[in-house]
This record gives sequence, structure tokens and C-alpha cells, in this order.
Amino acid sequence: MPGQTAPEAFIFDLDGTLVDTVGTRIASWLRTFEEEGIPATEAQVAAMIGSDGRRLARLVAAEAGRPIDDGRAEAIDRRSGEIYSELNLDPRPLPGARELLQALELRGVRWAIATSSRPEQVGASVDALGLPKRPAIIDGSHVAQAKPAPDLLLHAARELGVDPARTWYVGDSVWDMQAARAAGMRAVGVATGAATVRDLEESGASLTVRELAELVALLPRPASD
Repeated sequence: MPGQTAPEAFIFDLDGTLVDTVGTRIASWLRTFEEEGIPATEAQVAAMIGSDGRRLARLVAAEAGRPIDDGRAEAIDRRSGEIYSELNLDPRPLPGARELLQALELRGVRWAIATSSRPEQVGASVDALGLPKRPAIIDGSHVAQAKPAPDLLLHAARELGVDPARTWYVGDSVWDMQAARAAGMRAVGVATGAATVRDLEESGASLTVRELAELVALLPRPASD
């Protein structure tokens, strides 16, 4: 890793980064907006996946010329989560996710998940990773503002007891990259969600990969080597 200090810890986004659930997220939002009578397109919603759900609801409604208050944004976000839970019956790990997480465990590198999702939406996706023990998970209920605000990431760093400046945050959305930069972490983009490599780089990624397994080669060797 020439010119780079080895990371003290990794923090990961969940949807579209570790598990292949972005399509399900988009479908749940589109169904919710249809129920609410708010016009929304797939492209419009896809561009905002990964950000705070209440923020997403307000922005889509505003673009439709139907601004909503905080109470309705909360209700729409909650309803989208309910539909997501109904649809997210068979989430699959993304390529390289298990390989990278196993490598982190082998090397004793601390890691956590930081997701804007509500806690009740997280279980099925984390279970799909087939981990031997449940990881540290910081979800949207832990903070007042989810991504692109840095609060989730900084909370996760505190939970792990690590320095944000020595932490890599790995995500698939522009909101992940913005949150990482705001938190003072290295922003690592993985092009497995709705954002392209170019989108990730333009929003602050200092490193981008096509799949998570590429990061294994950048880890320090196991202590036993």
C-alpha cells in the first residue's frame, strides 16, 4: 500500500455494498410513493438510495411539486421500510463481501456496519452474510441525521474505539463518499450499487473498486505470516 497508512478499522455501508439489495430498496420506495400519490421515477429514487430516508422522501416530494413536512416524511420513510422488509426475503451477499470480512477477522482488523436503514430492516441482510457472530451495527436509529451527514460513521468509530483518520469507510453511493469525507475517513467506493466509478470519484472517493475482494490485497498480512 505505497504511500498509504494501513487502516486501523473498516466501516461498511450495508445495502449495495455488502448485500445486493439496491433493487429491492428502489422497488419499495416506488411502491410507497405510488401509495402516497407522489410521482417518482426509478432513476430519481436510485440516485438517492443510501441517503437518509426522510431526506429522500422530502426531496422526491419537492421535485414533484408536493412538499411535505417532517411528520409525513417520517411516515413515508417508515412505510418504505415496511414494504422493504416484505420484499427483502432472499438477500444475497455481493461478490467478495464474505471474502473481505473473513480476511478482516483473520487479521484482527476491527470493522462495523453503518447504515441509514431503520433497525428492523437490517436483520435479514446481515444474516445473509453468514457471519459467525453479529458485527457492530450502527443504524439510522442511533443518530439524528443519517448519511450524507457523518454522524453514523463517527458513532461507529466511537463504538469500535478507533481514530476516524485511520478508518476506511466503504460504500456504494455518493452519499457514502460525502459522509466519509465529512467524518475525516478515507472514502472507498465500490461500484456495486446505483453509482458508477465516476460518480464515486467525483463525490470524494480516494479509492474505487469493482468488488470488495480487491481490498483484501491492501490489508496488512496476518500476524502469523
